[in-house]
Amino acid sequence: MRVTMIAAECEPWAKTGGLADVVDALARALGRQPGGRVEAPVDVYLPRYRSVQVPEGARTSAVRVPDPMSTDGATDVTIVDVPADGYRLRLVDHPAAFDRDAFYGDASGDYRDNAWRFGLFCRAALERMRLERPADVLSLHDWHAAPAAMFRDRWYRDDPVIGRTATLMTIHNLAYHGWVPRDRLRELGLAPGKDGIARDADGLDLLRTGIERSELANTVSPGFAAEALTPAYGMGLDGVLRAKGDQFFGILNGLDHAVWNPATDTALARNYSADDRTGKADCRRNLLATVGLDPDDTGPVIGMIGRLDPQKGFDLLTGAAKGLLSRGARLVVLGSGDARLVGALRVLAELRPDAIALIERFDRALARKIYAGIDLFVMPSRFEPCGQGQMIALRYGSPPIVRRTGGLRDTVVDEISAPGRGTGFAFDDATPDALFGACDAAITAYETGGAAWDGLVSRGMAVDFDWTTGSAPRYVEAFERAVAIRRRRKTLPARPAAARKNGRSSGRT
Repeated sequence: MRVTMIAAECEPWAKTGGLADVVDALARALGRQPGGRVEAPVDVYLPRYRSVQVPEGARTSAVRVPDPMSTDGATDVTIVDVPADGYRLRLVDHPAAFDRDAFYGDASGDYRDNAWRFGLFCRAALERMRLERPADVLSLHDWHAAPAAMFRDRWYRDDPVIGRTATLMTIHNLAYHGWVPRDRLRELGLAPGKDGIARDADGLDLLRTGIERSELANTVSPGFAAEALTPAYGMGLDGVLRAKGDQFFGILNGLDHAVWNPATDTALARNYSADDRTGKADCRRNLLATVGLDPDDTGPVIGMIGRLDPQKGFDLLTGAAKGLLSRGARLVVLGSGDARLVGALRVLAELRPDAIALIERFDRALARKIYAGIDLFVMPSRFEPCGQGQMIALRYGSPPIVRRTGGLRDTVVDEISAPGRGTGFAFDDATPDALFGACDAAITAYETGGAAWDGLVSRGMAVDFDWTTGSAPRYVEAFERAVAIRRRRKTLPARPAAARKNGRSSGRT
């Protein structure tokens, strides 16, 4: 199969969260699939944001793209081909749309023209694809890529190249829909009363439309796929997901074992492995010295890394912090985003600089030092489609403490309920008390040490989340199934594209 991916983020060029890591790792893993099931290299379309550096000598081509906001109805867009690690990156370069300080918005909120920006991005990808050997399947990621499924059915249905292409809509975060208000529909070339949009529609939910229009839809863990079918976790889309039946499912994200490997990680003070963990003690001392905590203190070190977002549960850690300090623990917290979410933790850190290190920025190298240097990793998410932090912590020998939800439930075996078989610790209620209870049990296990602790750490480091052998083959199966459905489908049913306003941000992923 010829596979083309469309996404708003891809590590290391453009990243705000886990979406970028998944797109990069999946693209590489698809190209390594045995038996010639996927043609290599896979193409990945990405906007060329201001921060994306283009290497010298990169090949460029121009493509004329329909543009409803242009005076003559079309605009020229540049496609920049960049060889990547195992796939081909195709940057959609149009300064008016993407030469901005941020990807999705600024301090005042989402960019008002996001519908036009990402609609143009998808149209450019489709138009460039028309000039090449047909792709069998489009792998679409989150709402930013959803217009491609809608455009396929609206303007390319009878196109000999695009019209035959199947789509798989992958949902990384249901909280962000890409809501397009009624008065912005023209940015997509659409209008109420036409194009399958009800005359009295408030606007268009791009993610919902992408789910409806795609042959298959998936999210990034079986656990979250089940939760997404409920009103509590479906973010207003549980009905449309239930309507997909068995054409909606979960595929657990993987982890790139070449990228995340304590035996080869150059950011670490000393490398170590599952067979020889002696270097982890040096990593612990180095981390504590780096963040200004006492390297000689033997009290447990608990780390948290993530986006400062209500989803991630930083407030739960703040609420549990005093109790954790009373247990002799120290906290190392790294996060970027809404600084208000850690205001109370910042105050506590100022009172206890000997016990709390709060680093409010995005720092790749420091994140690696934290994963390796802590004793326990905490991830108290209110909901978690999959999560990667807990996987990295396991691989780096730092047992995770997680809320039992979504992909966290799928990837961490609770030592409390399955003694001798666990890989970490889990709790249910999204409360500081529940988090503290799980942390207290983890601290007790750490302090007790011995064979039980060594076994816990060893089991965690032995878990295989490798993309190439685990998750990527499941995507290949989904692609093949989507292609079969597309080929069988003679006509597409008329499906309304409009959805009621859900009140959720259309911003970043």
